Amino acid sequence: MQTTIRLVAIDIDGTLLDSRFQLSDANRRAVRAAHERGAQIVLVTGRRFAFAQPIAAQFSLPLTVIASNGALVKSEDGRTLWRQLLPREHARAVLAAAGPFRERALLLFDREAAGQIVVENLDPRHAPVDGYFERNRAYLLQVERLEDALTEDPIQVLFAGPVGPLRELDQLLRRAPCAGAISVTRAEYPQRDFTLLDVLDRGCNKGRALARYAAARGFAREETLAIGDNWNDREMLEFAGLAVVMGNSDAQLRQAGWALTASNDEDGVALALEKFLLSA
Repeated sequence: MQTTIRLVAIDIDGTLLDSRFQLSDANRRAVRAAHERGAQIVLVTGRRFAFAQPIAAQFSLPLTVIASNGALVKSEDGRTLWRQLLPREHARAVLAAAGPFRERALLLFDREAAGQIVVENLDPRHAPVDGYFERNRAYLLQVERLEDALTEDPIQVLFAGPVGPLRELDQLLRRAPCAGAISVTRAEYPQRDFTLLDVLDRGCNKGRALARYAAARGFAREETLAIGDNWNDREMLEFAGLAVVMGNSDAQLRQAGWALTASNDEDGVALALEKFLLSA
């Protein structure tokens, strides 16, 4: 007998949104239909909440957002349900361990307006994505030294850059003295030669946050459907009773044994929801 899906967890970039970062009508309709069938919808993303909220708002539903790769869990109206911050002393240790990659670091905080994003310089080469600094001007705080900005615990230390160097940084941090106190998660986009590397508190990831949310709401693992496309989705996919990977995912993820749907430019989310929930 097939288990009823009661909780649907969907990644945003590369999954829910197409390659132009747009939400298709098909995906919007399918998510709303899943909600109308009684499923709880959770958007699970590496984006900070302020950047994820406009996507959630397009559904006009009581969504939950698991943001910053599991560090923050918020309602669609911004109420904090749970958070796991990176202790400031560990953030300092990460900055010290980053070596030549230190110039690519940003700090993200759970704050309103200015000061959510703290940077030392506004060199566009070190922006997480093209135009990031300009689009987020209202949230930016520039300082001389990131260490001096650590007057409270941040959400994370964020590094952005080419795939090769960021893989090197990933391994460097996993061997660093602070490795036991942190989690390192990455989202890679080889076609753009671009990687986002998030350094979070120990054990913090999308899967752990989703598991905690499911337990608090009384949802069993077997009742959970998760859809993702990148390495930072792996723990979420491993937790879900039914895991679906996008057609645009890395080849290793597509070959991991999980169900496969179409790409994000082919309404893969809508097709997965139709197959595994709406037509059941």
